[in-house]
Amino acid sequence: MNEVIECLITRRSCKNYKDKQIDKKDLDLILKAGTYAANGKGQQSPIIIVLQDKEKIKQLSKINAEILGANVDPFYNAPTVLIVMADKRVFTYVEDGSLVIGNLMNAAHSLGLGSCWIHRAKEEFETPEGKALLKEWGIDENYVGIGHCLLGYANEEPKIPAKRKEDYIRFV
Repeated sequence: MNEVIECLITRRSCKNYKDKQIDKKDLDLILKAGTYAANGKGQQSPIIIVLQDKEKIKQLSKINAEILGANVDPFYNAPTVLIVMADKRVFTYVEDGSLVIGNLMNAAHSLGLGSCWIHRAKEEFETPEGKALLKEWGIDENYVGIGHCLLGYANEEPKIPAKRKEDYIRFV
């Protein structure tokens, strides 16, 4: 089977990470793949914020957990959290950012790393704490959170995928 197709078919979300930071070389490749995601009219509305500092990740995880309404770590102790945001002035900003996250996850899988999309980024950065973080990081107020891409070395084997539903593909 084609290597790219196999990667797309075998990628699974990782929710259990080793306490080991990913290699800078791998991170750079993953980030590069993210910047080459398809986007509306080539406008490149997204940005990728890289968090690898445990305290910063913990701070953002706490905000996310409060939105979720649960006392958990929604980032599953991942050593790297990529926040994808996109400029809301661009008509396709949500789709653009979503494609970036897809590229990031698939690139990570191709390098043998685990990844997971975590939602609630939009809501995080609408909170006073989230707005303060954006200001601290120098991020323009026109940027909206699309999602997070967790990265790290998987601490367990990926789950077996669910059987694909019968009517997933429809020829008309």
